[in-house]
Amino acid sequence: MLEIQNITIGYGVCEVVRDVSFSLKDGDILAIVGANGAGKTTLLKSLNATLPLMNGGILLEGKPLENYSRREIARKITVIAQENETKFPISVLDFVLAGRFAHGGNFGWESERDMQIALDSLEICDLQNYESRVMNQLSGGERQRVILARALATEAQILLLDEPTTNLDLSHQALMFRLVKERCKGCGSAAIVITHDLNLASEFADEVLLLKRGQMIAKGNPAEIFTEENLQEIFGIRVLLDENPISKNVRITTIY
Repeated sequence: MLEIQNITIGYGVCEVVRDVSFSLKDGDILAIVGANGAGKTTLLKSLNATLPLMNGGILLEGKPLENYSRREIARKITVIAQENETKFPISVLDFVLAGRFAHGGNFGWESERDMQIALDSLEICDLQNYESRVMNQLSGGERQRVILARALATEAQILLLDEPTTNLDLSHQALMFRLVKERCKGCGSAAIVITHDLNLASEFADEVLLLKRGQMIAKGNPAEIFTEENLQEIFGIRVLLDENPISKNVRITTIY
């Protein structure tokens, strides 16, 4: 679905991400993990052509990403950014409907199908009866769920999520990742998620990519990647690793 080939990304002449390669297949959830300043957000911005490459290439369904129009990219890849300008007086429904723009006709008017998809997306994000609420009157957690609803409403095959659980309580963190996982496994979509929550990554990701100072240190399933040595190298911390008694996935506890 998405093939990243030895890409280098930066600002001006300053390289931020260097020589990173990986692939994303249908149904996959890839977690990108690293310390602050590792280049995670920069990497994510390149994957929908928001940020140009300095070197290397990205293939989407076997075709170079730069050969797609912005509208075509928007239909196939959607982003939940770490910081969204959502503190403005627009209704929740209109905000979510904006995610259907790439599917619109020449006149840009929403169809009955667009409206139903928007309403369905709000419902599955636990936002029933929020349609007429105003974005700048919502809490941070409510806005984050509306942003997810708009991303789901795009029906894009690839979800790019930058710290999607920011401002969410525990129950809605779990809801966020469950919805992403159901979308990927049930619809053949795929997701790349930046997260600092190692245990959420362990529970929900198929693979983890470790990034340090713009370079890929390791990539594999969470049990392979979340080792004491790797986490010491990436974060400079000591951890206790054991098994989650319910999911059987690796569980990480920081040793203070």
